[in-house]
Amino acid sequence: MIAKLKREAVRIMLFLAGDILRRTARRLPGKTAVICGDARFDYADLNARANRFANGLLGRGIGKGAVVAILSPNYPEYGVVYFGTARSGAVLANINARATAKDVTEILNRTAAAATLVEASLLPVVQAARPAAPALRHVIAFGRGTVSSPGIETLADFTRGASADEPTVEMREDDAFGLTFTGGTTGVPKGVLVSHRNRGMSALTALVEFNLTENDIAAVTTPLFHTAGLYVWFHPAVMCGATCVLAPRWNVEDFLAMIERHQVTAAVLVPTQINDLVKSPAFAPEKLRTLRKLNHAGMPMPVALIERLAELVPWVQLTDNYGTSETGPITARRPEHLPAKAGSVGRAAFNVEVEIRAPDGGPALPPGEVGEIVTRGDHVMLGYYNDPVATAAVFKSRDRWFWTGDLGYLDEDGFVVLVDRLKDVVNLGGENVFPLEIEQVLYQHPAVGECAVVGIPDDRLGEVPAAHVVLRTGMQVSEQALLEFCLARLARHKRPRVISFVAALPKTAVGKIEKHRIREPYWQGRDKRI
Repeated sequence: MIAKLKREAVRIMLFLAGDILRRTARRLPGKTAVICGDARFDYADLNARANRFANGLLGRGIGKGAVVAILSPNYPEYGVVYFGTARSGAVLANINARATAKDVTEILNRTAAAATLVEASLLPVVQAARPAAPALRHVIAFGRGTVSSPGIETLADFTRGASADEPTVEMREDDAFGLTFTGGTTGVPKGVLVSHRNRGMSALTALVEFNLTENDIAAVTTPLFHTAGLYVWFHPAVMCGATCVLAPRWNVEDFLAMIERHQVTAAVLVPTQINDLVKSPAFAPEKLRTLRKLNHAGMPMPVALIERLAELVPWVQLTDNYGTSETGPITARRPEHLPAKAGSVGRAAFNVEVEIRAPDGGPALPPGEVGEIVTRGDHVMLGYYNDPVATAAVFKSRDRWFWTGDLGYLDEDGFVVLVDRLKDVVNLGGENVFPLEIEQVLYQHPAVGECAVVGIPDDRLGEVPAAHVVLRTGMQVSEQALLEFCLARLARHKRPRVISFVAALPKTAVGKIEKHRIREPYWQGRDKRI
């Protein structure tokens, strides 16, 4: 009797990921949960499929303490695996769909994953990685054209005969359930380990700040293997009962067609996607007539692009979300804060603590002083997977403040203004120059489509700023003209010493610019990087 009561107590927890889906399925069983192309799952179906997958895992001895990996673009089965793994008690390792066989091998071995789910088109990558991953017992494929072959199971075969009833697994909200990997924009990705409570709380924060409701049809265009797509958009959408329209790959024409076909009302995009959208020949404001809520995240949004959106689609409410893979949302800038606070990323999000601290770990800094952004609360990760040294580096004190590695300051109203990433700051003769400030100026020029500023070596000053610029289609500007444009708006010492016009900027799968790849060639052959 006592054991039964304990199980019942566990089942009413608010933030267990599996319970979030179960509650929505009970409340809205016939509501469409997921759409992808011609495939549709309602909430009752998604819930039953997740249960079958969970019971399939448990029937093979994969449960609490185990790791299950997934390698896939945005497909409906991703949601099945996500919630099913959570119900089994195992941890889901979300692998970048662009990963190489070497990358996959490293993650499989780092996590000792017992099973890997893979979308059919990516099966060769897993097959190439498998011989060097001895802990991997099951490779389970899904998607179009999936066929069973020796050593490969289909998802249908894996779940055949498994019960659609919810499994009974005792879990706590502070149990680990998810692994994502940092974007790698500053180097080697780290495994971010989160609990049910961590991402349940950040999902609740997202619902409050993004005004997402069960009446929304939400486009999921950022990858589900990334925090923004999975935890900050898909998870909250299921929590409130919205319909999710999945885009397996980013393409402006496909996105516009998806908006029109499914009457999409809400979307989350990174600024590079928004930039792609507004400069595309296929773009027409009327194609976004049903869109009411647009959240942007992942990197700073140029003020010039915010202003451009306000002109093109004034009916769209724009919300900014600043956060990290380790934390989920930290701040939010709501539509009513525009245009006055366009240069900020908003104030502390719902149920989140934010401070600005000096690098030496001293007390919170007053408004206007630049320091490192730190945050504390249930939204912060458990730690980096099997990496106590890296974990200790971001939790510098015993009070669990997480140090983001981002620099910023609070304005007089408590809004956070991002200055730059700590690792991106250019040390020019002992003075800090912030690339983001230079980028914001470059974006004001009508010929600039995208840009990135990095520090490059200089024998006298140590390092100086250099800009890589992608011009808008059909537009031209000389290096000298762009330099003069910057000099008219920046202190002279902050000007870029090099302006290189390039066809494209290197980006992660989620659309973040990989500055370390731009910076690397300039520093090759040098013992010091500053």
